[in-house]
Amino acid sequence: MKRSFAQLFISFLILLTFSGCNSFRTAMKTYEIGEYYNAIKELQDASRKEKDPALRMEIDHKIALSYWRIGDYKKAEPRFKNLITKKFSADSTLVLKYAHSLRFNGKYPEAIQNYKQYLDSFPENKEAQNGIKSCELTPIWEEKPTRFIVTQEKNLNSRFADYSPAYVGGLDNSLIFTSTRDGATGRKKSRITGQRNGDLWKSYFDIQKQKWEKPELIDNEELINTPNDEGAPTLSADGSLMFFTRCRFDKAKAMGAEIYETQKSKDTWSEPTSVEILGDSLVVAHPSLSKDGLTLYFVSDKPGGYGGNDIWKVDKLSDKWGEPANLGPEINTPGNEMFPFIRDNGELYFSSDYHPGMGGYDILKAYEGTHGLVVENMQSPINSTGDDFSITFLPGKDQGMFASNRKGSLSDDLYSFILPPKVYRTEGEIVNTESDTRVKDAYLRVIGTDGTNLKVRSEDGKFQFRMQPETEYIFAAFKDGFLNAKKIISTVGLEDSKNFDVSLRLTPTDAPINVDNINYEFGKFDLLPGSIQSLDSLVTLLELNPTIVIEIMSHTDFVGSAQYNSELSQKRAQSVVNHLISKGINPARLVAKGYGETWPKKVTKKIAKQYDFFNAGDELSEEYINKLQTDEQKEIAKSLDRRTEFRVLRNDFIE
Repeated sequence: MKRSFAQLFISFLILLTFSGCNSFRTAMKTYEIGEYYNAIKELQDASRKEKDPALRMEIDHKIALSYWRIGDYKKAEPRFKNLITKKFSADSTLVLKYAHSLRFNGKYPEAIQNYKQYLDSFPENKEAQNGIKSCELTPIWEEKPTRFIVTQEKNLNSRFADYSPAYVGGLDNSLIFTSTRDGATGRKKSRITGQRNGDLWKSYFDIQKQKWEKPELIDNEELINTPNDEGAPTLSADGSLMFFTRCRFDKAKAMGAEIYETQKSKDTWSEPTSVEILGDSLVVAHPSLSKDGLTLYFVSDKPGGYGGNDIWKVDKLSDKWGEPANLGPEINTPGNEMFPFIRDNGELYFSSDYHPGMGGYDILKAYEGTHGLVVENMQSPINSTGDDFSITFLPGKDQGMFASNRKGSLSDDLYSFILPPKVYRTEGEIVNTESDTRVKDAYLRVIGTDGTNLKVRSEDGKFQFRMQPETEYIFAAFKDGFLNAKKIISTVGLEDSKNFDVSLRLTPTDAPINVDNINYEFGKFDLLPGSIQSLDSLVTLLELNPTIVIEIMSHTDFVGSAQYNSELSQKRAQSVVNHLISKGINPARLVAKGYGETWPKKVTKKIAKQYDFFNAGDELSEEYINKLQTDEQKEIAKSLDRRTEFRVLRNDFIE
């Protein structure tokens, strides 16, 4: 994972102010001023010539750190390991950096082992603790990414750094971004990055061709784009006012990063003016303007923060900006927080190299939750094991762009993203419980907590319905000659799209309906605890059909005398009625009847499918059962006879 150009450059500004390039006489001097790309070769040459083992180890340490600074962790990792093996003691964070390198290279178990080793010496170190969390979370996030769809914008990207996109006027077809590509106004290449200084570029989306047009410089008059470094734009809601960062140089001397503003009139931008926010800070960069234009978020190393780079905000007071305020330790850390973006809904997005994450810099979001400020990692695929930063959203939409140097990128590249809407569909059928076939010309009613109240006729017994997120629905089916049926389906709390299969089973009113799992101890009529759940479904059915009067019919097998079986079945039927009454069912709607062994079970199509030694329509009489081939078959048949059923006596009850 290469460290992004944007991160490397701003980090350089934080670290130092240097005198001219001509003063760089030695490899160590090159390293000290932050020219890590150049320093690596010079340090390697110096190491080969150095005979003092201790000094050579010090040089090797600087080589490892140079690879670390530019984000080449594959080359940094073995060098850190070698230094640890040789017991290099001048860097107390060596094991921590080695653990980071292992993590960035995807070697999570080894990384955790080294984080723990570091914690043995520094048990309170938050960075190492976060590193372990990152190792644990990254594989999970990669295995189960969020619903965001991420696309590399190849028509916008170059082989150089492209980052910090900003939509103009909230339009999805007009974009301003930062690039160090060929054609930039700053023609001299940086000795720090090897690339030109950044400029602001613009592009428009061709609707007919369905692609972004070739980017162009936002201006050619060197008003906005100059030989200095410009980037990180943010625009007012109407696109008429733009803030951006400018890093100025004077004879190769870094003058710091400042925020500038410019106004647009027709197609022309005015000459930028410096925004007076801080007077003595080296870095004031990465502006983000609130929707109302009254609050400006920015990055600074201003004293009083929590780390190298913190995110601050400042409010507009009439014709000037007020006193900057730090966003606090929930957002800012001992590390670096960069590239803030304040969304039109008030959510803050930013990048951090310290919060638990997947790579060097991860994109996080912060918002006010029920119990205070919540900071969340955007996870995969927004984040990767590379640097991910400078996110922006279209107003009112879950889509936008960000920059990343993840695998597959040429440098820092622009990526678009979109969160597709959650789709919930119900596909179902209305089925006759007796014949197990669809009921034609039945009616379906759908009632939802979102106000849905729909009644339709299903000609073929099938139906489809698209549901809304965070909604509970009641699906009810009914037809003359059948008992009503309903099911409740909820999309509340579902994070992913889902298809529901629903079967609404209508029971004919002229057929006995079996109540499954109504069990008793041998020779007794008290309901067992396991029978309660089955009877609760009967309670639901009675509540759903308030006009029916039913007969509870209890049956036995032929074992025992006829009189005994009749009396026992009557008591069992009455125990069911008593339970239903206890659940609030009107006693006038319930009739208990024990039939003993007089009404053998008739085999249904469903039973015949379950037991291949039965045929549909067979009556499980004593004579029939005794002719079955095995004792197991006979016992199954007798268990089917030992049942509790109900049938509808009439459908005109009025409470």
